[in-house]
Amino acid sequence: MKHHLTITLACLVTLLWPARASLAHEFWIEPTQFQVENGATLTASLRNGQDFEGINLAYFDRRIVRFDWHMNGVTTPVVARAGDTPALSMTAPAPGLMILTYQSTPSKVSYSEWEKFARFAEHKRFADITSRHAERDLPDADFTEVYTRYAKSLIGIAGARGDDHATGLEIEIVALQNPYTRSETDPLPVQVLYQNVPRADAQVEIFARAPDGTVTVSTAQTDDQGIAQVPVQPGHAYLLDNVVLRAPAPDVAAEHDAVWETLWASLTFAIPN
Repeated sequence: MKHHLTITLACLVTLLWPARASLAHEFWIEPTQFQVENGATLTASLRNGQDFEGINLAYFDRRIVRFDWHMNGVTTPVVARAGDTPALSMTAPAPGLMILTYQSTPSKVSYSEWEKFARFAEHKRFADITSRHAERDLPDADFTEVYTRYAKSLIGIAGARGDDHATGLEIEIVALQNPYTRSETDPLPVQVLYQNVPRADAQVEIFARAPDGTVTVSTAQTDDQGIAQVPVQPGHAYLLDNVVLRAPAPDVAAEHDAVWETLWASLTFAIPN
């Protein structure tokens, strides 16, 4: 009975996933520890919520396009079972910088009123959304958006040597310095890539969690090379977020009955004390 109840609850969570995701914008990978020793148990959760707080989501492969870890030039799929929470649990394989990557399957959310969609778009710095919507002669109510999540996380193992790099996600944020080995006190530079091209003049939302759990939110803009400067402090964990809002391709629009498509990139890491 206990086993049956566990599976039932896990299935309920996954059924509610799109509905919860539509209410809570950010999606990210959160390791239990951002730095571990070689050979230690390494765990990480898939999380959905707001302001760097949210619910843990169980692993279900039907909602995942890819979930991998990258080290020393090798990409390895995460091994997990349906319902696993946390979604990743493994032995740290070797010293170095581990890059976790995740891509969801598309989900959709419907808007019964224009104002809710407009607030979201303006918050993500799409100030021209009203004119773009009108130019396409789209309805002001009862329309659908399809969205896909692209998440990354950096985990330091032992000495944590290595560099973040592009991993082939359609949209991703790349840390241009290793947060676990850098000696600088200046902001951490990150680069936003969209279809492997630097994304200029884009907003990066920054969620910084202090050791006492307090979360502060700020934003930075990318330059013409897609690079943004992220202020960082020792002992803090960080969630970075960037969103592309576009008209969906005809096949995507038809499959999901959607008039807008969003691609969500996130990156998590921590700065050592």
